[in-house]
Amino acid sequence: MKEARSSQQIADACGVHMYEMDQMARLLGIVLDEMAPGRSRVSMTVRDDMANSVGTCHGGIIFSLADCAFAYSCNSRNRKTVAAGASIDFVSAARLGDRLTAVAEERALVG
Repeated sequence: MKEARSSQQIADACGVHMYEMDQMARLLGIVLDEMAPGRSRVSMTVRDDMANSVGTCHGGIIFSLADCAFAYSCNSRNRKTVAAGASIDFVSAARLGDRLTAVAEERALVG
């Protein structure tokens, strides 16, 4: 008889599988730092090729980091889900060499 996996083991397995399949995350140098049921933390370092015309990190790159964290947390229970919408407020500029971290936590499991 196969032993049931804990919710943390399921989340870990989901994180490993998703990261293996996520070419964009790897292209951007995004690292999966933490995975838990309904929660994830990812990070990346701002590189030269991520800079916009004024020398700060492109907002789209920052949004991609946040979206990646969102995806990992939403799929941590081994149920395929996608976003219906998202928004972001940029509170300060990210500069070359900055290490950025995004944390996502579930607020609801329905709707």
